[in-house]
Amino acid sequence: GNGKNTIIMNGGSCIISPLGKVIAGPLREKSGILTAQVDLNEIIKGQYDFDVKGHYSRPDIFKLSINEKENKPAEYES
Repeated sequence: GNGKNTIIMNGGSCIISPLGKVIAGPLREKSGILTAQVDLNEIIKGQYDFDVKGHYSRPDIFKLSINEKENKPAEYES
């Protein structure tokens, strides 16, 4: 069903590299600890994909807005 008690996503954990690749997991429906080795040099490469205010930004078409108001995690409609 699609009522208030319907599970939409059952959670889970994973580790994702700075370049967006899943490098551990997903771990679902059980307890555990995920570990992975991360190449810290990928952080610099990953920043090129999310450069909202730097060299690759496009202020003519993109705008970064931060909503600091408290929001409900979910809203239900009938």
